[in-house]
Amino acid sequence: MTATHRRSSWLKSTTVRTRKPATALILVGGLLALAGCSDGDSDTSSQPSSTPTAVSPSPSSTAGAEDAAVIAAYTSSWDAQTAAYSKASSSGTGLKKNTTFKALADIESDLTAMRKAGQVTTGKPVIDPKVVKVTAAKVPTATVADCVDTTNWILIDKASKKKVPLPTTRLTKYVSTATLEKWGTKWMVTKLTAQEQAC
Repeated sequence: MTATHRRSSWLKSTTVRTRKPATALILVGGLLALAGCSDGDSDTSSQPSSTPTAVSPSPSSTAGAEDAAVIAAYTSSWDAQTAAYSKASSSGTGLKKNTTFKALADIESDLTAMRKAGQVTTGKPVIDPKVVKVTAAKVPTATVADCVDTTNWILIDKASKKKVPLPTTRLTKYVSTATLEKWGTKWMVTKLTAQEQAC
């Protein structure tokens, strides 16, 4: 499986499924690394305090305001991902508010693998997203580049609370990219990709 098909590279290397050794800790969770899908999400539930940290630009123009909206949607997606990975379930996390298509499907796949392996996460990733471009079209799109730091985002065995051993070759800080689409007035994360590249 290539890097472009891994969004949550540290997770995908440690679950019960056989996978190529990964470069980072989740995600997209990293993942992103990176960002899918059931109708059972409760978007009105409160978010836990264990959410990623992001730096958002200050809008100073129409373009700046659009960039800020893209970053806000991206960060919201990561907040929901972090909550979902902390309990190996997207239920009650509001994940579908800003995440859909391949990104959502990848996350749900990760969560299924985590439940089967009896694993959850503690701590949180640190993200530092930047808008690379926004393309005007019938359905506007945006590309976000990020450096995801999973140093303090720990995969543990749910029953024993012990840390799950991870490959020593993994990257704890890695480059991630995201694609978003604007649906009406709302930006949605549609694809997250973890890169085999340190940042």
